[in-house]
Amino acid sequence: MTLVNLIRRPITVMYPREKRPIPERFRGVLALTRNPETGEENCIGCRLCEMICPSRIIKVVPEKRENRTYAKSFTLNMQACLFCELCVQVCPTDAIVMRRASEIAVFNKEDLVFDKEQLLKNSELYPESWSTGNKLRKIQTPPRKVATSPKSEEEK
Repeated sequence: MTLVNLIRRPITVMYPREKRPIPERFRGVLALTRNPETGEENCIGCRLCEMICPSRIIKVVPEKRENRTYAKSFTLNMQACLFCELCVQVCPTDAIVMRRASEIAVFNKEDLVFDKEQLLKNSELYPESWSTGNKLRKIQTPPRKVATSPKSEEEK
């Protein structure tokens, strides 16, 4: 066994120089999105993400302007995030999404408390994950049963 392992190629990745590919379904960091056509934020300040979060790390302050509600402030504390993706699933406008970022280490704990500007910047910094709220809801929706015509008494 020792001789076999002696001649085998090493499988170690030399991290700073070589990086492993991040899987498409990796959930690394949360981000807020913007509408690509208009450039305005997608968050409507409904506070559903705040209500569903099991660790209560999301704080949203809504503000109404221009016939629409926006998030005046959006604070997210990544120190206690469970990466459960419930906030992504419940968002009706796909405003909050998960991004594929594996390198979010910081020296100070305060740097893991993201405000609205940092969350919007995360959307530009890190590659998209496969999941958005609409895609996840579509996956979880049970398939429809095909309606069958009732059998006549002759067939019974």
